Amino acid sequence: MSDDPEERPVPPIELGPISNGEYLPLRPTEVTREAVRRLRALTDDTAPRHNMSRRDFLRSSCGTAAALFVLAACSSESGKANGRPSGGTFTVPRTATTDPAQAREVLGGDEFVFDVQTHLLEYAPGVTDGFGSGFPYFGCGESEGLQCFGIDHWFREVFVRSDTTMAVISAVPLLTDPNPLSIDVMEQARAAAKRVCGDDKRVFLHGQVNPNVGDVQQEIDHMRAMAAVHPIAAWKVYTHVPRDRGWWLDDHDADAVQCGQAFVDAVREIGPPIVCVHKGLGANSEYSSPLDIGPVAKANPDITFVVYHSGYDGPGEGPYDAGDADHGINRLIASLDRAGIAPHANVYAELGSTWFLAMRDPTQAAHVLGKLLTRVGDDRVLWGTDSIWYGSPQPQIEALRTFSIGNELQDRFHYPALTDSLRRKVFGANAARLYGVDAPIRQKCNASPDQLAQLRAALPPPRAYGPRTIAEAATHMREHFVV
Repeated sequence: MSDDPEERPVPPIELGPISNGEYLPLRPTEVTREAVRRLRALTDDTAPRHNMSRRDFLRSSCGTAAALFVLAACSSESGKANGRPSGGTFTVPRTATTDPAQAREVLGGDEFVFDVQTHLLEYAPGVTDGFGSGFPYFGCGESEGLQCFGIDHWFREVFVRSDTTMAVISAVPLLTDPNPLSIDVMEQARAAAKRVCGDDKRVFLHGQVNPNVGDVQQEIDHMRAMAAVHPIAAWKVYTHVPRDRGWWLDDHDADAVQCGQAFVDAVREIGPPIVCVHKGLGANSEYSSPLDIGPVAKANPDITFVVYHSGYDGPGEGPYDAGDADHGINRLIASLDRAGIAPHANVYAELGSTWFLAMRDPTQAAHVLGKLLTRVGDDRVLWGTDSIWYGSPQPQIEALRTFSIGNELQDRFHYPALTDSLRRKVFGANAARLYGVDAPIRQKCNASPDQLAQLRAALPPPRAYGPRTIAEAATHMREHFVV
């Protein structure tokens, strides 16, 4: 394959360094480097034999199957070579890499998919720089790069390219005015989905709250005004933005901005009683730690707390160890343990960016899912993808469909098997219950599977977007998150 990024075929599963703009790109591992090498070799061998270009092969179901197949093989071989137990894997047979019917069968599913973390950026005409300019997708081909992140691209990536049928538009930590993902922009996106799909219950909206910026009471008044006009499904906060105004939900630190309990009390008064808070992947800020989740959940049992990213902070996830309670998801578990929060209580864990990053290392992915499903509860883990920063969520969906936790990890750490029933909970049933959805929307915007396949095939090659170098991500975070 060409080394020219403009000519290199786009892999269906992103294995290279990439970020959503909130953290530094993770370095490629030995496993991912070898998986990329094998995928290129397999593509070079297979595509010509099927009279396909390499690009078309990688865009096909066989291409996705091939990416998962080589990733599973490389991970297994690495584990055996290093004496590690069988962790997780993608159950994709070799024949699915060349047989389209088998690939579709392996990757397909009929689950209800409710993505609780999607984003978009709708800039006014003529804007030439801003939040999205740090992403490589800025060069998607539009006359103005920031148009790449608009409502039409969001709709296409989430509802056309993927099997997602319901989604939440979640706020981003922007303090600019105008905000390209303001509540009014969210309403425009919801209206667009209604026009195309014929229903007004497919898209849910988060209300952005910044109680640590300016006057707390003014922000509470703003919450009340939003709730009076818009169908707010939950409230979204970032405790680590801006860095010099960090705060905690439980106000445990006298040196931090004291606004947590005032905000939670306002959520109780105004409703809905759901707080979605970014924890993990936090630009090296202490305030992105989930250590406040247990105490605030204990003190406010009538409020539901959804931990976005689940406290995940990059590679190194293994079984829970109380002696390593200051790392990644272990921080969330330790916080719940200290506060006496039982599984299936008022704390949910969300998988946006977490699954995208962890699935490159199947053993790490097994520990991530295993820990959350056992400790937070199998009815408290929510499907989110952080799209459209990573492109269409479809590869993430297909990866989870084929993923399994190894028997050895199940036996040693009491992780559950990923049954079809459990996957259905994670993909959508849990979120439907949280958001009071009695009749989940399962149909794909009145389009048949054949029509959708034709639509997807006619679109430009999908891309994952996000800063790909440490320099790009650092610049992005400095300019847009740390203000």
